[in-house]
Amino acid sequence: MRLSIGSAAILAALMACGLNPARADGVCASPTKVAGFSTCADVAGAEKEGALIVYSTDPEDGTAHLLADFHAAFPKIATNYIRLQAGALYAKVISERQASSYLVDDLQLSDVGFILDFQKRGGFAQYVSPEMAAFKPEYKSTPEGFWTWGAIIMAGIAYNPSAVPPAQAPKSWHDLLDPKWADGVSVKVSNSGLQHETWYELKRLYGDEYWTKFAEQKPRAFDSYVQQYDRAVNGQDKIIATAQYSGYLQFKAKGAPINFVYPADGLPAGPETWGVVANAPHPQAARLFMDWLLSVAGQTSYGTSLFLNSARDDVPPPPGGVKVDKLKLLFPADWNAFLASRTQFARFWDKMTGMR
Repeated sequence: MRLSIGSAAILAALMACGLNPARADGVCASPTKVAGFSTCADVAGAEKEGALIVYSTDPEDGTAHLLADFHAAFPKIATNYIRLQAGALYAKVISERQASSYLVDDLQLSDVGFILDFQKRGGFAQYVSPEMAAFKPEYKSTPEGFWTWGAIIMAGIAYNPSAVPPAQAPKSWHDLLDPKWADGVSVKVSNSGLQHETWYELKRLYGDEYWTKFAEQKPRAFDSYVQQYDRAVNGQDKIIATAQYSGYLQFKAKGAPINFVYPADGLPAGPETWGVVANAPHPQAARLFMDWLLSVAGQTSYGTSLFLNSARDDVPPPPGGVKVDKLKLLFPADWNAFLASRTQFARFWDKMTGMR
């Protein structure tokens, strides 16, 4: 809620009603402590709203677990979600808003281009969560409060050691170009932000010829990393060429035969970004969930539910994982240049994977 405070009397009246008025820049006047984290949401109002709707690109099971943890902390707030790949999810949100249909409270996207476009369209409400103070400036929107990196995702190489002997497995990105992997490599579709980041960073390191050579492997593209790992575990593919780290940790925790390779040149990486949606049907619940998600409790749940690495320095890595400060990550140095390459990337990736 954004209010213009005209007098101390109005401010006192609002505080007496349990509301934390926000300044024009989205910063609330006085955060309160609840369930171990700071919030500027009206908790009683959120509980009265009684519902929270999340749109996410994350796998269903993990998202359900994450929302169950939030519901356990606030049992009066029922939770629901919709999961789609980034491109399809963004198209859904835009279509709904064009029809003046406002159905979602909090939005998670893993594609920086969609995130910035949505901000330009006024799709995010500016809400500066008090928990954002724990995040680096480069992990937050400008101005602050429209979106924040909720997690960091990264891509390496994965394989089934039962199908590919470790001694013969690729050890570097260049090893993926060996003809022996032809027709046995998987990637994700071009709507995945992590695929774009991988293409962009390896192109920067090795030049256009790297991807031209990689295309000769005839990689198969899938909507979800779960499909990639399922196929590798079942022996349908030999190598996951853009293996999402969280997927590896998830399948490893289940006891699946899967190994992960950390190439010495680094792991292409990007954000999973969250924001409160403008005109959200449950605005106080949306703010409360954002505060919880960005807190140590929420970030820890994010890690255990979806095996994602937190962007906070004071949160442990996901089960079986390594903290991001121990890994060599490859982020685009210039996000505008990265975004300008989207059309080139999508055209190449779709042609390479037979999607057009």
